[in-house]
Amino acid sequence: MSKRPYAEVIGDPIAQSKSPAIHGHWLRESGIEGDYRAQHVTAEGLADYLGERRSDPDWRGCNVTMPHKQAIIPLLDRLDPLARKIGAVNTVVRGADGTLTGYNTDAAGFLEPLGEELGKPHLFRMARILGTGGAARAIVAALSEAGFTLVLAGRNPDKARAMLDELAPGGEHHAIALDHFGAATDFVFDDREGIFDLVVNASPLGMTGQPALAFDLSHAPPGSLVYDIVTAPRRTPLLDAASKQGFATIEGLAMLIGQARAAFRLFFGETPPREGDAALMEELSR
Repeated sequence: MSKRPYAEVIGDPIAQSKSPAIHGHWLRESGIEGDYRAQHVTAEGLADYLGERRSDPDWRGCNVTMPHKQAIIPLLDRLDPLARKIGAVNTVVRGADGTLTGYNTDAAGFLEPLGEELGKPHLFRMARILGTGGAARAIVAALSEAGFTLVLAGRNPDKARAMLDELAPGGEHHAIALDHFGAATDFVFDDREGIFDLVVNASPLGMTGQPALAFDLSHAPPGSLVYDIVTAPRRTPLLDAASKQGFATIEGLAMLIGQARAAFRLFFGETPPREGDAALMEELSR
């Protein structure tokens, strides 16, 4: 057992995780005597892992990556309401009595780099979200709460419709086939000032080793903000193409750091310093 507080990130595989670099940086910057490391945990070993850690008073909790974000839920004692709504857990915190509570910090992490823009009044907010996987669930829930009308695109539009009905009921949201955005459009968008349009790649398409994302930027209204949650490469083809056409962009590392910041507070009880964000992003992109 560790002799000082520690947290971990678990998954299968786990070697690619950037979480140890992020949390390690903040532990050093904050002067906190603690550790953060990666732990390979298979689906078959998940229950045993939690059983062992539950009895370790130095273990503050863990971040959860694929494929455990949903499988871990029945093994926990409590769920934060947002994690329950999203139906996925990416952070587990051990209480002093050994109880385990599941949280989802992906939603907060996604919204964090949008904070300044979301603080402004808008006539209308619309987001085009590409993908219907686990990350998209958190993004749909977050943007719905932030007052966006959503267009959710997936390979299976029925799955997209079901996700909207579950996570964003009551709104005039739209489900559409992902390949709709692959071909150019001459649609005339509402270009009044005060409209906030967001394009989000919430899929792994465009990631290193994955197929390219087919998105024609004629589907992005003037003044759109293009946000790609993919972290490798740091500048995806979507972001590069959007920048060349004059759109503002947000990189996936911004979301990664945002969700980690919320988890760090849960693990170690302090908000990590922000002064070194630019250096941290450079470190993570090496």
